[in-house]
Amino acid sequence: MKITPSRWAKGVALIALVATVSACGLPRSGPNKREIFAGSVQKKGDAFVVSVNDHVTRATAVTPALGFSSAFLNAGLVGSDTIQPGDKLGLTVWENVEQGILAGAGQNATPLEEVQVDGSGFIFVPYAGRIKAAGNTPEALRRIITSKLDPQTPDPQVMVRRVAGDGSTVSIAGSVGAQGVYAIERPTRTLSAMLTRAGGVGIAPQIAQITVIRGGQRGKVWFEDLYKDPRLDIALRGGDRILVEQDTRAFTAMGATGSQNRVTFETQNLSAIEAIAQVGGLSTNLADPTGVFVFRNEPAEIANAVLGRTDLIGDQRMTYVLDLTEPNGVFMARDFVIRDEDTVYVTEAPFVQWSKTLNALTGSLNSATSLNSLAGN
Repeated sequence: MKITPSRWAKGVALIALVATVSACGLPRSGPNKREIFAGSVQKKGDAFVVSVNDHVTRATAVTPALGFSSAFLNAGLVGSDTIQPGDKLGLTVWENVEQGILAGAGQNATPLEEVQVDGSGFIFVPYAGRIKAAGNTPEALRRIITSKLDPQTPDPQVMVRRVAGDGSTVSIAGSVGAQGVYAIERPTRTLSAMLTRAGGVGIAPQIAQITVIRGGQRGKVWFEDLYKDPRLDIALRGGDRILVEQDTRAFTAMGATGSQNRVTFETQNLSAIEAIAQVGGLSTNLADPTGVFVFRNEPAEIANAVLGRTDLIGDQRMTYVLDLTEPNGVFMARDFVIRDEDTVYVTEAPFVQWSKTLNALTGSLNSATSLNSLAGN
């Protein structure tokens, strides 16, 4: 068959288009599997590329360690009738004489309202002097005042009671129903009871974290764990500061997923399959289910355990590979734990790039045909 110059020219043009498209970088969401593996340590790159298996899921299953120290856990309940610095007390003294040292003429009862317990825990009572009130119950303080007044007025009768302004208070801030300062009373002597008194948490319970600051000590727990482990429902102390806040952990989703974004955790423990689901799953038109990658800077201790080594020092760049098409691939993704600052990346299927190449060629040929038609006219 004789090849006409016109056909020869078209063939040359087609070859030139293929070469041009092959040389040019087609649009894509990120590196392909071949390029990621090319960056592995095994190929003189700077990241360890590891396929996820049962050993890897166990070695990397690390979650944030939250809890209270023994100082918090071993603190007993504050007695509901123990006087504290800052309390206000009401005192009444009865005297069995017509001319008492405290009572006015024709009276035998002397009320002393709103006696403030100072910062050192003392109060002042006329004729009894400065008395240590903090640490005593109202009944114990009544006996002390009576003994102080007895030498000066015969058989005095004393009553001690609390009035408004309890000095044993805690402050609650953050995502609660009502922030404020609350008194430690008999019904609210534990952490969970005080949170209820403040209107409960105002965020999803599964991502709520509770921080208690006591002097120079600090402890943090998950809100749900207060009810799973009764030991964590600690006794409160005057001056405690309680902060309720949302879990700040997040991961980044990229590539052929339903959306590409920085995503906050919705549960205490997040698996790879749950992370993918949070961003809308794999893109049915683009994703390669054999190329799901998790990029992470791994502490040396965990990296050594994963790789079966002991010589690595410092954080290591790790790339974990999940193949969802394997018989147990979905189980591996379900068991692999995502951690704070992870990057979850899904590669595009090879067909996608091939399709893009064909579309680019088709578009170029159509453009060339249109130009030829215009030139012929």
